[in-house]
Amino acid sequence: MTDSDATRRPTAGPPTGPSGPAAVPVRDGAPGDGTDTGPSDGGSAQGGVPAPAGGGLVGGGRRYFSVRGGEWAFAVLGLPLAVGGGAYALAVLYAGTLLSLTVLGLPFVVGALLGARGLGALHRGLVGRLLGEHVEAPAALPRSEGLLARGRTVLTDAVAWRTLVYLLLRLPLGVLGFVAAVGLPLGCGWLIGFPLWGRLMEPDSPPAAWLDAVSVLLGLALACGVPGVLRALSGANRRLAGFLLGPAQAQRRVRELETARVALLADSGDRLRRLERDLHDGTQARLVALAITLSLTEDALEPATGPDLGRLRTLLDRARRQTDETVAELRLLTRGIHPVALDGGLGEALPGLTATSPVPVTVRLDLTERPHEAIERAVYFCAAELLTNVARHSGARTAVLAASVRDGRVRLTVRDDGRGGAALGAGTGLAGLAERLTAVDGTLRVDSPPGGPTEITADLPARL
Repeated sequence: MTDSDATRRPTAGPPTGPSGPAAVPVRDGAPGDGTDTGPSDGGSAQGGVPAPAGGGLVGGGRRYFSVRGGEWAFAVLGLPLAVGGGAYALAVLYAGTLLSLTVLGLPFVVGALLGARGLGALHRGLVGRLLGEHVEAPAALPRSEGLLARGRTVLTDAVAWRTLVYLLLRLPLGVLGFVAAVGLPLGCGWLIGFPLWGRLMEPDSPPAAWLDAVSVLLGLALACGVPGVLRALSGANRRLAGFLLGPAQAQRRVRELETARVALLADSGDRLRRLERDLHDGTQARLVALAITLSLTEDALEPATGPDLGRLRTLLDRARRQTDETVAELRLLTRGIHPVALDGGLGEALPGLTATSPVPVTVRLDLTERPHEAIERAVYFCAAELLTNVARHSGARTAVLAASVRDGRVRLTVRDDGRGGAALGAGTGLAGLAERLTAVDGTLRVDSPPGGPTEITADLPARL
């Protein structure tokens, strides 16, 4: 078990890490490619992590009362679809049960399941457009030869059955959403205006001051609760759609692995081509120059008047210098294939990696066991890229790298006090890193609000 907490303060050097240029590549570009973007807030004297400014309660209150227009529209416009979808699902289950004893039972259920898939696509579009929740479309039905095979495929389609379950659960949520978006505001208006309504309907009766006060207070209390209820129902609709209308967990995992495999194959091909180019243009040229120098040395040994010692010494010095340069270049090219620092495990490799960062990095390690070799390599290259991004893009003054191995999981966390605003986006270094972690069943989580601090966590299994 290794437990170190030392702050590395190097004097200079680029943030390439021990892996050199062959480490996991960082896609340079906009500041958003790194771990941080946006203006810096500065940091505290001790940890370098910026303290939150005042007004946190005010910001939280604003977020509570800020309900998107799409959420109101979904609650209102989604009611007809919710009622229609729920009625469709109930009718399918009821009629399918009654017709199951007849010849018409199976054809009816097959057609109903195909219709359920269409309704699922309609609800996915509504959730994406109004609630901003992108739900990935499930895979299409596999093509089967023959009517019976086609019917069997539809009857065993998990996507259609899950869509029916969604339509059933969407019915009460749709009714509650409409009540929250329309019924509650109308009720609040009636309660707040109750003193006026009472005087208009019964102008001769004495006013009940306590009843008027209770009515107004109750109306205001309900009005304050409307945004929270609407936001909670919107969140429930997002989760329900993502869970039941998207691909099944196995299908989603297959797609993730396919995407990660394509990314790894492309990256491996790029590395091989880059290594081939470097060997051809660099190392091979140096070896050719060395061979020419040795040929000239041989010529200097066989003149008619005897060896030319001065020229021979010059040629030998040149050959020795060329040999040293070739060995150094070969060592640089092979360093990224398997970093020598990993021979002693992450406990030795990660502190050495942080020592090359121009940003002071505090290292915290809790390694109770040694992970698989491929996992160690993935963690090492992940740490190298994250520290590189911190140095290039964040504007951070300090950073913390923590790694632990517990309960069969490896967790790597890099935290800095920079500008914040990092996100997983298409074409960024973080997106490519997340794809590579997916290939070893790992995940990457980014927590980087504007102004910082940024905390990026990679979670991987200790064994493949």
